[in-house]
Amino acid sequence: MDHTFNQTWLAAKFEEIRRRLLKAISQLNDEQLNWRPSDESHSIATLIRHIIGNMKERVEKGILLRDVVRDRALDFVPNPLTKEELLSIVEERFGFLIETVKGLTEADLARTQTVRAKERTNLDMLHQCAVHYSEHMGQIFYIAKMCLNESYASTSI
Repeated sequence: MDHTFNQTWLAAKFEEIRRRLLKAISQLNDEQLNWRPSDESHSIATLIRHIIGNMKERVEKGILLRDVVRDRALDFVPNPLTKEELLSIVEERFGFLIETVKGLTEADLARTQTVRAKERTNLDMLHQCAVHYSEHMGQIFYIAKMCLNESYASTSI
């Protein structure tokens, strides 16, 4: 395993996700950030809460071995958040994740955690987190585009 490559790649990927989420959130108002396209869909605020809940469970509990409890169902209960709250949450929590990744040793990355009754290395779990957060980031962009139409500014620039 190339410890330095994985650390650098993961930190850069999580920084890119943070940067792009902040750009998307910055374009919207409180109402748009809490709007759901349908009763079966989630709002941007809910998707952010879900990402942060996953981070808590996989990183704080699974990698850092902290005694944290997550009630995943609560991630999806509509609970309005302001633009300022969302910007702060994304900035702080992704900052925490990036600094955590930068501080992990090769042994930390090789250690395993149990996820849905399956043993996975922390390295595998971090790569899965990058994919998972990117998938939700795409949903967030789609909702933002629905709200803003032609005034939406791409976050990839």
